[in-house]
Amino acid sequence: MTAAYQPPATYDRRVRPRVSVLLPYRDAADTLDDAVDSVVGQRGVDVELIAIDDGSRDDGPARVARIAGTIALSTGGRGLVAALTAGLRAATANWIARMDADDVCDPDRLAAQVDLMESDPTLGACGTQVDLFGDAPIGDGLRRYVRWQNRLITPEDHARELFVEAPLCHPSVVLRRDALVAVGGWRDTGGPEDYDLWLRLDAAGWRLAKVPRPLLRWRHRAGRMTFSDPRLARARFVDTKAPHLARRLRALGRPIAVWGAGRSGKRLARALERWGAAPALFVDVAASRIGRIARGCTVRDPTALRRGEHAVVVAVGAIGARDDIRAHLDAAGFREGADYWVAA
Repeated sequence: MTAAYQPPATYDRRVRPRVSVLLPYRDAADTLDDAVDSVVGQRGVDVELIAIDDGSRDDGPARVARIAGTIALSTGGRGLVAALTAGLRAATANWIARMDADDVCDPDRLAAQVDLMESDPTLGACGTQVDLFGDAPIGDGLRRYVRWQNRLITPEDHARELFVEAPLCHPSVVLRRDALVAVGGWRDTGGPEDYDLWLRLDAAGWRLAKVPRPLLRWRHRAGRMTFSDPRLARARFVDTKAPHLARRLRALGRPIAVWGAGRSGKRLARALERWGAAPALFVDVAASRIGRIARGCTVRDPTALRRGEHAVVVAVGAIGARDDIRAHLDAAGFREGADYWVAA
């Protein structure tokens, strides 16, 4: 898109928009035009684009100013949560969509998401599958993460995997405004603001889902926040999920068993302890760990687990281990989401 680009005639601020799209940006002039173009070119839905400059030093704000109908805000570089909060205050639609300044939407993205959410009033947030592309080499870990996210479609899928990792790609999401406001919007907790929001929506009884189509191209760039921001470090994800997981474990009133006496299990156990859900038992299959003491608890083999007696948290991060442990627990009569949760 050139500097002279004008949005389609259907993008008319006199029409009450169906969707408000929040697009925060900082120093994104090289990709901003394509992102904006893909938003204002949406089919089958009236949108208002709210572009929030979070302290840009390039000509991104000037580019936004030339796009008719766009609501242009500036927050002076106070960070993503402040930018999104300012955008939400300015939004007028009942559906709030996210977009990043280096990604690209399919023209049918927003219509498909809103149609799905209007068909199911229990949905608080709806993402899409994403196609990963990059200006830098894409590692195997990121590819596995995107494949995992893309496999989660139904509300049941998202509920099952909620404590593993953030199940929705943040810039792909449409949110029900009433639900978003009711849970307090985005918060700056020192951790991943999107994962914190998904967990709070779930805790408030809202469900999550995806349109089963890749309607967002998610760009990987060298030095992107996903890999450089301390808020997104692994320990921050554990700290973010711990209070919500601890609440479910405490509600069962059973001794808590952590499956996994390695680094991941001990890290999660420490976080759960801070929320009154200290493990009474560790379980592991590694002979070298069985019989040892972890966080003051004896490490046992899986035969120590009793259905109906233990609340089990699976905290083994090795590739393939999650499915193997699920199969073992299911065969022993444990019910996922009632007797055990997978959290790694």
